[in-house]
Formats: sequence, structure tokens, C-alpha cells
Amino acid sequence: MIHKLSWTKRASGLAIGATIAIIAACSTNAHSVGAQSQFLPADHLVLKSARNVDVAASTVVIPIHRGIADGKTVWYILTDASDYGVAHDLNILYAPKLANMAIGCPECVQTAKLGKPTGKFNNEAILEFEDAPDFSPTRIYQPSGTGFPPVKAAPGAVGGPRYSPYVRIDGSSIIYNMSIIATGDGPYDVTHHTNTADRVLAIDTKEDEDGPEATMLLAHGFDSGQPIVYLSTEASDPGAAAVERAIYVPLLGHAPFANGDDNLGSARERIFVFVNGPTSPDNGQGLMYLALNGNLDKDATLANSSTMGSPLNVQGDFPSLDDPRHANAYSPLWDVQLGVWTASAASAGKNVRQTDENQILNLVGQGYLTGPGGAPYGSAFDVNCPPVAYVDQRPDKDLAENVFNR
Repeated sequence: MIHKLSWTKRASGLAIGATIAIIAACSTNAHSVGAQSQFLPADHLVLKSARNVDVAASTVVIPIHRGIADGKTVWYILTDASDYGVAHDLNILYAPKLANMAIGCPECVQTAKLGKPTGKFNNEAILEFEDAPDFSPTRIYQPSGTGFPPVKAAPGAVGGPRYSPYVRIDGSSIIYNMSIIATGDGPYDVTHHTNTADRVLAIDTKEDEDGPEATMLLAHGFDSGQPIVYLSTEASDPGAAAVERAIYVPLLGHAPFANGDDNLGSARERIFVFVNGPTSPDNGQGLMYLALNGNLDKDATLANSSTMGSPLNVQGDFPSLDDPRHANAYSPLWDVQLGVWTASAASAGKNVRQTDENQILNLVGQGYLTGPGGAPYGSAFDVNCPPVAYVDQRPDKDLAENVFNR
């Protein structure tokens, strides 16, 4: 069942806020986590096909590929594959959990037909997709008096009934992560995003030395105590898509499976979002912090990208971890774990910025974090957020043991 939300302010504001937190699962603040040089070193990138990662501006340049959907031109990015050899050959992320994507949800995987090579840049063949997003809706985020929850929120892009970013090429069993980020033959609207995704800041479709590429708005977060940056492209809830500046794809709510994490048949990995964390611009975290500091009511452009804030969420297993059991448990489909700090957490001074999965799970075990309205802590919605790079030190291991075995 796909859960629907009313993205309006009502009496149970904290519960709504908590739910929207799910939404913002792929965001963080670009201002408090950064590097001194303009671009990150190449060895900090986990998505090797990316380049020019500018932490201060929250931007990355990434290759785009031409496709067709319903007879019209589309442009897509390629970030993950379920096969190790293919992933490394294409300089993208290895995500073996993607092989589970169609379990119980065959429609969660779109089938694309591979056409003939064009004979142009890299002799690349054209993919024909079953469906594509509609980028024409206007994204809305109308803040309340406290910023969050909003008075109104609506996504700026909606996937068609057969659209999924997870794609199998007809005749192959490999699953790819291929988000469509623009439609049509141009010119491309990178100001109000009427034919591009809301995180697309520039598009160059020329088949020159660099090939076609797009500049995209990054999200910032943490993993294993270290700052990271990543993309945010789809969300299974409309409110989530509005906050995430992502494409609303409701069928992804059926992807296997809620609270699956590293269990048999799961296609998801956990990401941790806070509703009512600290709101200071210097050390804040969470949805209220984002709404107060993140310019959610504005469209993202190349000129204002550095001012687009986010809630500093914490990812689980990351591709750079030392232990292959955890590195290979990474998935771009993040199962949002929505946390509300309790009154006892505030009294004990525990409701501070978090950066590590196991430290968060231990706080849950101690009763300092619950779900919205005191509900059990756990899964809410999911979001597609492939990581791009780590900012300073490589995330190599968790900062703590998971003593409650959650």
C-alpha cells in the first residue's frame, strides 16, 4: 500500500513533521560541511564517472546519456549497477541489492530496449524507456510560521505510471540506476525546471571531448562520522519529493522492503532523518533546521546553489567502508528511518547532531529516539540517493558497536 500524506499544517504538527522528515532523507547542509579547495580530489569520489565536485557550491558535473521515451528525447544519468564488473567498467557504483528490486514488485524495474549505436560520442546506443517523468508541475513549499511542517507542499516532477529509475535492459538480468533528469530537445529550463529535474542546474548536450553532461545540486550528509555528498533524484511520497527536489515515483514505496536493510531479499539500505533536532545554523540537524535555514521555498539555480540547505541526514552502509560485508550492502534506495527526539533526550542533552548509524541505533535502544507520536522507530518512505564522494576523511567503519542489535 502506498501511504498518502496531507502536507498541510494540522494539530499533530510533530507527527507530520516527523513524516516529512522521511522526505528529506537525502539532504544535508552545504554550509557547515565543506572543503577548502574548489573541487574535491579525484580519490575522494566513490562515483568515479562524476567530476568537479564543489562542496561549497553543492554542485557536481555528471555525464548524461540520450534516450527515448514515448518517441521523445530524454536525458538520463547512470549511477549504479547490480553487477560488479559492469559497475567498474562504467565507473559507477556497485550495488548488488539492486538485483532484488523486482521481488514482489516487478513494476519497480522498468525494461528498456537497447537501440543501435549512434556512431557519435563513445559510439553509445540509444535506450528506449517505457516511461519518463513529467517535469512541468511547479514545485511548492509554503512554510508555516515555524518553517516546518509546511502549510503546503507539492512535487515539481511526477513519474509516469511505468517510470522507475531502476532499469533492466531487455535481454539482460542486470539492474541499473538510471534517473531521467530532462526531457525534450531543448532549450532546457534550469531556472524553474519545467523540463528538467529540480536539482539540474545546467545541461550541455554537445558531443564534444567531455561528452554530454549536467551540473546537479548535491545533498550533504554523514556516514561513519564523516561528511559525504550525494545525489537525490526520486522519492516515493509527494511531500518527500517536494522537500527533496526529487521526482515523485509512488511505485517505489512497494520496493522490497520496509525495514529490510540487510535481510534476505531486501533492495534497501537505511538512512536516518531527524524531525526535531537542533536548529542553530552552526550545528543544526533535521527537518525543522532545514525549514528554518534551507530556502525550501526557492527554486535551485546555479547562482544560488550554495544557499540551498538540507537536514544533514546520516546514511548507513557506504561504498568506501573497509568491511566488504558493509560496503557491498550499500544500495541507492534508502529506507528512511524517521526519528523524533524525546523529552528525556532533551533533558539529558542527547539531542545533538549525529553522524554515525550505530550511535543513532544505540540512542534508539536507550529510548531517546522514537518514531512520530511515540511510534516504534523504523521505516517510513524510501528515496533514491546515490552517493558521489566523501568530503574529508574516508568513511571506513562505524564509530560504535550496535549494542542493541537493531
